[in-house]
Amino acid sequence: MRIFLDANILFSAARADGAIRALLSLLKEAGHVCCVDAYVLEEARRNLLAKSASGLIWLEDSMTEFQVQPIRLRDKELEAHLPVVEKDQPVLAAAIQSGCHYLVTGDRTHFGALFGLSIQDVKVMSPAQLA
Repeated sequence: MRIFLDANILFSAARADGAIRALLSLLKEAGHVCCVDAYVLEEARRNLLAKSASGLIWLEDSMTEFQVQPIRLRDKELEAHLPVVEKDQPVLAAAIQSGCHYLVTGDRTHFGALFGLSIQDVKVMSPAQLA
């Protein structure tokens, strides 16, 4: 499986050695590919810098374990038809464009209504649902 990780998943894993970090380890051990792109990576870095700078070390060290997608030009036409707020459209679009099967996010506010649903062949899941 190809699994796209939202910035809040990266942030949570980097901030503490807890359930999210354990989930990412299990996914890797099972042979799944965890994908990120420059957009979510930068958001995770920015939030870690502001709230938990020590997590930046884990994030940078872990980048070899993730498939980092190249920077793409934003597809405004695709994004305009996605059922999420504008700031999260690039995240779902990147998961679609990366050929991922799942988008894993802890963002219940903006993605919660989509948990368990597939949008253009990408199923939106919470970490608990994926586990």
